[in-house]
Amino acid sequence: MIARYSRPAMTALWSDEGKLSSWLEVELAALEGWAELGVVPREDAKKIATAAKTPDPARVREIEATLHHDTAAFVDAVGEQLGPEGRWFHYGLTASDVVDTALSLQIGRAGALILEGLERALAAVVALAHEHRRTVCIGRTHGVHAEPTSFGLKLAVWAFELDRDRTRLARALEQLRVGKLSGAVGTYSATDPRLEEIACKRLGLEPAPASTQIIQRDRHAELLNVLALCASSLDKFALEIRHLARTEVREVQEPFGKGQKGSSSMPHKRNPVVAERICGLARVVRAAAVVGLENVALWHERDISHSSAERVVIPDAFFALDYMLERFSWLIEGLVVYPERMRRNLDASFGLYFSQRLLLALVSAGLARDEAYRIVQGNAMRAWDTETSFRALVEADQDVTATLDEQALAAVFDTGAYLVHVDTVFARLDAFVDKEKKS
Repeated sequence: MIARYSRPAMTALWSDEGKLSSWLEVELAALEGWAELGVVPREDAKKIATAAKTPDPARVREIEATLHHDTAAFVDAVGEQLGPEGRWFHYGLTASDVVDTALSLQIGRAGALILEGLERALAAVVALAHEHRRTVCIGRTHGVHAEPTSFGLKLAVWAFELDRDRTRLARALEQLRVGKLSGAVGTYSATDPRLEEIACKRLGLEPAPASTQIIQRDRHAELLNVLALCASSLDKFALEIRHLARTEVREVQEPFGKGQKGSSSMPHKRNPVVAERICGLARVVRAAAVVGLENVALWHERDISHSSAERVVIPDAFFALDYMLERFSWLIEGLVVYPERMRRNLDASFGLYFSQRLLLALVSAGLARDEAYRIVQGNAMRAWDTETSFRALVEADQDVTATLDEQALAAVFDTGAYLVHVDTVFARLDAFVDKEKKS
């Protein structure tokens, strides 16, 4: 991932230094396991643990230029730091024992950063939802005015989705909290199941119950698809903000800093560039999910076709989503909301959003549904075509006034009726938030 969309903590995890450091963790855990089993002298294991440092990535690359094998180059680079006891370093292991187990460590740590980002995003959305729980705005279906809702209710929907994203991610990360030290084809012919258990425990992992030369890639595919779902949620939210920020709508606006320029040529512009960036990066994360699925099917006990692809897509998916979450939280925390504009937009469709309430009132008063629908639709179409108040047309319609009295009609055209049950949803949201605080 380019530096523009990479944040320091995530960058450190996936840097060459971070990768080699994780490899060394696995090697030393295995070495300690061998010592515990009595295969490697404890004194030699102690000397290696003291002397072995994460090698300089440049030195590893230099060796790799001859060996054409990065793990072997890493082993040789570490070996240069060791004395005769270095013969025990990488003892009994195959490259994938180290690489796949270390990848699980990296994924777990990167996942923790994503979970932190989700927590911040969720808190921001919940806070803004409460602030606007009774801010009336028009709900739109197919991009067309439907019925009023509240801006806070819209955000409450987002909050519950973010929680589902968080739950899915935690589950996928748990599926990848595994390591394998089972050797070339998973038979432990050069290692020992007890070694795997000891080393994994030291690393905070569980041994894969069965493996080939690699940890099976359905686990990684699940993770990448969950990251894609998280990204798609942010895409959905950002797209809504973009629509609401359009000049013709202008119900919200991105934060706009002092000295910021919205366009190189048009000084008046305040574009939703952060929301657009979130939408664009979501495409990158979804593309990574496809690669993850392609990596599941490999030849026999393994081939290497997955390796090159996932070296790109796993870090990049984490980079992009980490950046997206930070930007989305910033966007929600500073979002400018225009309640008065929302109110004016309600009036832009001449009160047509009352059509269902009128239909139900007529049916409740005794009219057949088809007849009631015909009466309401006829007035609605005239309101559209003539840009006339729907209520005025209805109050002049004898078919309506013969069925509904003045009081009944007033009840039909009550905007407050649309928020009668909004507190029910917020009670669920509050219960969810309280449960989170107690856990």
